[in-house]
Amino acid sequence: MDRDILETHDKALKINLDPSKYGAFAEIGAGQEVARWFFLVGGASGTIAKTISTYDMVVSDAVYGPCERYVSRQRLQQMLDHEYRLLLERLAAKRGDSTRFFVFADTVAARSYSRHDEAHGWMGVQFQAEQKSEPSQIIIHVRMLDKENRLEQEALGIIGVNLIFGAFYHHADPATLIASLMDNLTRDRIEVDMVKFGGPAFADVDSRVMSLQLVQQGLTDSAMFTAQGEVVQASEVLYKKPVLVERGSFRPVTNVTIDMLNCAQAMFVQEPQVKGEEIVVLMEMTLRNLAAEDGGAIDHRDFLDRADLLGALGRTVLISNYARYFRLAAHLFRYTKKMSGLVMGVPSLREIFDEKYYADLEGGILEAFGRMFKNDLRFYVYPLLDGATGSIITASNLCVAPNLQHLYTYLLENRFIRPIRGHNDACLPIFSRDVLAKIRSGDAAWENLVPPQVAKIIKERKLFGFQSK
Repeated sequence: MDRDILETHDKALKINLDPSKYGAFAEIGAGQEVARWFFLVGGASGTIAKTISTYDMVVSDAVYGPCERYVSRQRLQQMLDHEYRLLLERLAAKRGDSTRFFVFADTVAARSYSRHDEAHGWMGVQFQAEQKSEPSQIIIHVRMLDKENRLEQEALGIIGVNLIFGAFYHHADPATLIASLMDNLTRDRIEVDMVKFGGPAFADVDSRVMSLQLVQQGLTDSAMFTAQGEVVQASEVLYKKPVLVERGSFRPVTNVTIDMLNCAQAMFVQEPQVKGEEIVVLMEMTLRNLAAEDGGAIDHRDFLDRADLLGALGRTVLISNYARYFRLAAHLFRYTKKMSGLVMGVPSLREIFDEKYYADLEGGILEAFGRMFKNDLRFYVYPLLDGATGSIITASNLCVAPNLQHLYTYLLENRFIRPIRGHNDACLPIFSRDVLAKIRSGDAAWENLVPPQVAKIIKERKLFGFQSK
């Protein structure tokens, strides 16, 4: 995207010098780093009606109401709603005709003398795109990656200014708004792993597409949304839970997709470490899975079609840039130490044992496998019907390179690699590329190869080049 990138100082000053923008700042944790920018550049009296920091939990509850977790989306929403309501109650009659009111809020857990674990926070802005309009809203979750508290505070202030500036000057172009969040920052300083848009300014915006934009534009490596299309932050879903992930293109979801997952889940819930636990099931699409058939750009409509099919099956979706499985494993380990399972077919397992994919790692394939299996991770591997010979290849009889055979045997015998049992033999001849070809050619046989909910949506919406005889 070609655009002029303003310095943080210039963004804050531009807002201060615009008499139509007036609002309040509520910040908990890491100081009032965003409001500070507007005081620093001058002219803040034209922008800031109020700043507040409610650090003490008792005081915070007295102002915003009780909350289970203070650094959470729930607390942020309470802050935004409370401060916006007060702003309008006190100022709407006096200056509502000429003012676009806004509230910025954040609640952050930064590094301190007593706290050294991951620094992160929730940040949002509630604003009027036009005078007297209903408010619109943007909420983001950030991970602060600097090693010093002072630098974390600096990065927090910059991205807060970017968020406010983006809300006012880029709300008509959400993709540019997302890109602008990282102005004057780098990914080694801060990561934005969730964004949620709401209100009249974003009536035509699908937050699932914006989640994809976060990954595509490099603000994060993964994003997640529920079957209902609600974007969520990973810790909200994965925290201290066993996780089972199936990766695929899901173009379309087929009966073999479901059989793989059902069989793996039946085995996963019987693992001693998982019994009695509430498990999380994710369907993962990587950027490579989402790319056009010719390797071209990602079609957002096609992405939403696939997401809708998974949603119809009640599945939570993970979008990622984790082309290699050890990076996916590291992502899961960040949020849970419970057992994790990766569901895959024999072709994917064969690819995992191809050493060329680890040439950039100093320790090669051994380093990758060490990262993958350092916590409680298992592969659940679905068999493959060899079209040329008619034989069935499983995780038990798969042949790998001779120099890796002992490593493979070790992982198999120690149950890190689990051959899937109880599969439906009728699903083995099903391949998504063949189903897609039948959909496009008008061969009605494809309807028996996908779940009924999926067939219904494909026909109703004429997805994937659907042709009817």
